[in-house]
Amino acid sequence: MPSDISAIAESRSRRLLVWLVPLLWTLGLGLWGLSRQDSVWRDEAATWQVAGRSPGEIWAMLGHVDAVHGLYYLLMHCLFEVFGASTATLRLPSVLAVSAAAACVALIGRRLAGFWAGLGGGLALGLLPAVQFYLQEGRPYALVAAGAGLATLLLVSLLERRPGRRTWPRWAAYGITVLVCALLNWLSLLVLPAHAATLGWVRAGRGAWLRWAVYASGAVAGALPLILFSRDQSDQVSWIPPLTWHMLIGPGILLAIGGLGAWADRSSRAGRSGRPGQSGRPGQSGRPDGKALSAAAVGLPLLAVPQLGLIGLSLVQPLFQDRYVLFSMVGLALLIGAALGAAVGACAPRFPRAADLLVPGVAGLSVLALLPVELDKRAPASRIDDVLAVAGEVAGLKRDGDAVLFVPAARRDTALVSPGAFGGLADVALAASPAASATLKGEEADPARIRAALLGQRRVLLVTDAEKVAKPPSAERDQAKAAVLREHFAVVADRQVRGRRVTVYERRG
Repeated sequence: MPSDISAIAESRSRRLLVWLVPLLWTLGLGLWGLSRQDSVWRDEAATWQVAGRSPGEIWAMLGHVDAVHGLYYLLMHCLFEVFGASTATLRLPSVLAVSAAAACVALIGRRLAGFWAGLGGGLALGLLPAVQFYLQEGRPYALVAAGAGLATLLLVSLLERRPGRRTWPRWAAYGITVLVCALLNWLSLLVLPAHAATLGWVRAGRGAWLRWAVYASGAVAGALPLILFSRDQSDQVSWIPPLTWHMLIGPGILLAIGGLGAWADRSSRAGRSGRPGQSGRPGQSGRPDGKALSAAAVGLPLLAVPQLGLIGLSLVQPLFQDRYVLFSMVGLALLIGAALGAAVGACAPRFPRAADLLVPGVAGLSVLALLPVELDKRAPASRIDDVLAVAGEVAGLKRDGDAVLFVPAARRDTALVSPGAFGGLADVALAASPAASATLKGEEADPARIRAALLGQRRVLLVTDAEKVAKPPSAERDQAKAAVLREHFAVVADRQVRGRRVTVYERRG
């Protein structure tokens, strides 16, 4: 009797540790260097400046631009209102989201392949280089990954439940989770064909297929208005280059790693077959119908289908950016965990003490091996520019009555995020502010008016990209700015810092 009580207590503690340790581990990775030396890059600057607007101004802007991120902007507006605008408020939602995703991976892994597989997968998620980049990013992709992890956990729990139990609350939660993810980024709907592949893999019954189809269709129908409306704003992604062969190297490596994890999981399950109590969940070998669930059946489709789906969409319209399918890393982490669990299972009969140290040891060695990557992702140089750094240069170079120009106009984000640094400067090209024009960068005057305004100035500060990342001016307005400065002004100061540049011009004569 005492031994039974001790076993139950140990089982409960392991059920708690399997998700709590990855959650705290990932939270620690996210909080480490969260401010990135007080730097904010251009994508995060868009979140920052939109979150600072009123709900009415945000809603008006979504009619012209960035409708696909509308829900995220409204969420960040609420957080900025409550906690104030800061890099911590900007990035902490992503840290919490990836931590929650790690907990989901751990719970799925434990259900399907045992304690060590769950713990290993949960620890692995936060260490993946792609995840580390967006772990501290003020954009919605980490939130989508958390939603995909939760939706997958709900699906696994539903497929494992016995017939006759009430399942509609979980199915409803599944549909709502998928819908919220779609409203954050509608490409997250690629999780649905991944889940369909899992249903086919395990030969789910007609009832499971029918319920999944109903709630998945509801999620798609709920997101369809946003999808159709955002298609009219497709110019926002016109900068994405067409798909090339070298872009497929990364997905190919990920799929190869995932395939090895799936092979290890299947080999481990084959070795355990016929041995009672050796399945992923003690005492439960699988489902009452079809084939037993496995980490391979869940993780491999979740990794492969979104990657391949995005590649297919990119053949029609260039869309290939890894952040759009960041949630597929949940599948990769699950497969890595399954491989670690299989290694522990193979090691345990001969070296039981070493087996218990395998997963913690691999996690520790991974941290050391990836230390250059971890330090790089937390440095300002990991992003193409730093909006805040150049604002400090402007504050030191400006004089009252000076004019300021932005080339291209999107570099006005520096002034929108750091308005104090630009106090006293006249934005002579601006005809309507971003909030008033319901845009991200504002509306500028026509080239003739910009030229006339510049000719009336004595000193002009030009904020643009650093030389190594700058592109020649393409817009007619930007060409007019450059021509006036070249013909009538001389450079008296020039500063380049973290991907941005500020140049001071004085009128000749």
